[in-house]
Amino acid sequence: MSFNEANVQDALKNLIDPNTRKDFVSGKSVKNIKISGNDVSLDILLGYPAKSVWDEIRSLVEAHLKVALPNAGKVSVAVSSKVVPHAVQRGVKLVDGVKNIIAVASGKGGVGKSTTAVNLALALAAEGARVGVLDADIYGPSQPTMLGISGQPESVDGKSIEPMRNHGLQAMSIGFMIDGEDTPMVWRGPMVVQALDQLLHQTRWDNLDYLVVDLPPGTGDIQLSLAQKVPVTGAVIVTTPQDIALMDARKGLKMFEKVGIKIVGIVENMSTHICSKCGHEEHIFGSGGGEKMCADYNTEFLGGLPLDISIREQTDSGNPTVVADPDGKIAKVYKQIARRIAVKVADMAQDHSAAFPKIVVQNT
Repeated sequence: MSFNEANVQDALKNLIDPNTRKDFVSGKSVKNIKISGNDVSLDILLGYPAKSVWDEIRSLVEAHLKVALPNAGKVSVAVSSKVVPHAVQRGVKLVDGVKNIIAVASGKGGVGKSTTAVNLALALAAEGARVGVLDADIYGPSQPTMLGISGQPESVDGKSIEPMRNHGLQAMSIGFMIDGEDTPMVWRGPMVVQALDQLLHQTRWDNLDYLVVDLPPGTGDIQLSLAQKVPVTGAVIVTTPQDIALMDARKGLKMFEKVGIKIVGIVENMSTHICSKCGHEEHIFGSGGGEKMCADYNTEFLGGLPLDISIREQTDSGNPTVVADPDGKIAKVYKQIARRIAVKVADMAQDHSAAFPKIVVQNT
């Protein structure tokens, strides 16, 4: 009994992508089905970076087709990923060289937002994406230290600046522009907004799939201005389980909703404490707060990260956890959260502005 392309499509309608939780056909991942005699070949094109699970997905699809099409001979599946730009808040143009901007924010300081941002950026890069980090925390830039980058950026044309690079990331921060780590930024709000605008638009970002923006903590005038000027695909809120942190995180979430920025989900940092002596794990800051907040606001709980001394030591040394211990338990959690963020972004409405011609009116 022979089979055709429609049979292959029908078979894959019953197979769920473990990352998107949708079948591969409705997820529009199935491409280039070819049948030669009894042999079948096809491509699975994922809309999110997932290098670490390509082999797993290939094996899953091949095994499923061999059962669904018992007469099939050789089944060949090629898996790859392609990230496209997605829509941002209305009236804000995309940045040259950047497909998607993910804002990492917190309602208050001290919840580990910058550490989370840099590790999520490194996790996305480990999954095969082209990733940059913009340190938007003008008053307390920490990404140069966390990424182990020193020196100042270069300008080839005298107008734009080249991003700094390390660990496979492109990076920009006001910290690269000032002399000395202890130089304070004594600036008023409008100066800060202008500085960020310049860092974002004058950096020559090189074909980024994702730019992770480490926003300053809080929900004041500066954060609101940034949210209105930066074309954000989605925001990730970082909190800790304490009631006071969750209360401020709720304010951050509401701020993004007011300016039309989609919430990707919530990351609970310091969910548990792991004793460095015995390895015992306990909820010293309380438990379940992040999940309850997600239920209250109908958003996704992306994952919980432990309070572990190794995260602090590795990040302070300029080698964050995802690169210092890439196969470790904590790096695995960062990668799971990063993949979930990428899947949720891939599910959002696409940006089609690049498909329209630019109309220029000139006097001749």
